[in-house]
Amino acid sequence: MLRPSLCCMLFICSSVARAETPATWARSHVGELVEIYQAFHRAPELSGHEEQTAARFAEFLRQLGCDVTTGLGKHGVVGILKNGAGPTLMLRTDLDALPVKERTGLVYASQVEVEKPDGTMTGVMHACGHDIHITNLIGVAQYLAGHKSQWSGTIMFIGQPAEETGEGAKGMLDDGLFKKFPKPDMALALHVDALLGAGKIGYRPGYTLANVDSVDITLHGRGGHGASPNSTIDPIVMAAQLIVSLQTLVSRELDPVTPGVVTVGSIHAGTKHNVIPDDCRLQLTVRSYGDDVRKTLLEGIKRKAQAVAQGAGAKVPTIVIRDDEFTPALFNNEELVKRVLPSLMSAVGEENVVLSEPAMGGEDFSRYGRAGVPVFMFRLGSVEPKRLAGYERTGDIPSLHSAIYYPDAELTLQTGVTAMATAVLDLLPPKS
Repeated sequence: MLRPSLCCMLFICSSVARAETPATWARSHVGELVEIYQAFHRAPELSGHEEQTAARFAEFLRQLGCDVTTGLGKHGVVGILKNGAGPTLMLRTDLDALPVKERTGLVYASQVEVEKPDGTMTGVMHACGHDIHITNLIGVAQYLAGHKSQWSGTIMFIGQPAEETGEGAKGMLDDGLFKKFPKPDMALALHVDALLGAGKIGYRPGYTLANVDSVDITLHGRGGHGASPNSTIDPIVMAAQLIVSLQTLVSRELDPVTPGVVTVGSIHAGTKHNVIPDDCRLQLTVRSYGDDVRKTLLEGIKRKAQAVAQGAGAKVPTIVIRDDEFTPALFNNEELVKRVLPSLMSAVGEENVVLSEPAMGGEDFSRYGRAGVPVFMFRLGSVEPKRLAGYERTGDIPSLHSAIYYPDAELTLQTGVTAMATAVLDLLPPKS
């Protein structure tokens, strides 16, 4: 693995041409960036355990002259790079990986395994591209630190933990991110896209990712012998009725053009073929955009669960909406998108910047927007076009979180660094 001190010295010393563009710089340094990426890929850490990842990221920033603070929201990193008068711009990367056993077959594949709370072992993998995000932000920081004549203002580099659990941004904000440090005037981030060809950028103003809610429901019945169901209140039958009923929340209670998802991802009950259990437990994920739609779905889930129980003559069900796992919808500030879009087009070519479809995934970058900062997260194509075309022919495209997903790092990083650094230069022009 490259040592941050040597790597940063290499980048700074080689960035001597004042007129050097982000595109030129990225092309000449992509080899070193790929080495950094592979080092992070080999050593993933789960949400809330990003100690070494955060330390390596922080050391890169220190070597570039940033004023670095660590330990915010547990493993969060804040690096401040000041360069004269001007706005404050926040650039954010996430740091955590997933409990996925890697099956890519790459020579630099993760071999990391950790013990889960239940005592079993799991592989750990950067299956969502956060290692690309980290490396991309390091590359952007290296370019900006070496080309200070091209911009003016303050940049806040954020290494955020626990994005996958939805806890990281909240933890950093609760720990005083915008009180201990200057509240940024705007914030940018990117996320790899497994369905978009490397070399391309996706964007969307307004809602682009969803509210994410987790709901736990326990239906309380009365257990007994499977041969005498009349003497019981069967919670499994109740659960079957509820699962079907829940689907009408989207199909019959939302406007037909309004997105919404109610998925029962887990159902557990019983121990034996001929025993009707006392309880049945369900776990739901609920996706929406606006707060009004979220309210409709969550209230509808409670109403339908209670109605099923009442219809069976059962006790009132236990319903827990997991506030600790809530992630608000990501709303890209329209004005900021409008300002940045020409920068992205000039960086990678207008033909390579495409309007993305909204998705029902979640991203806690949204919390910085909720805290009053205009935010824009754009999508970074990550699969080499010929490889992507092959996947499309077979209809089997590895998605993010797949054990076999991997980005084509060279083209992906070259595009990401070029696009984000160009956007920064346009948002923070030098003072005359």
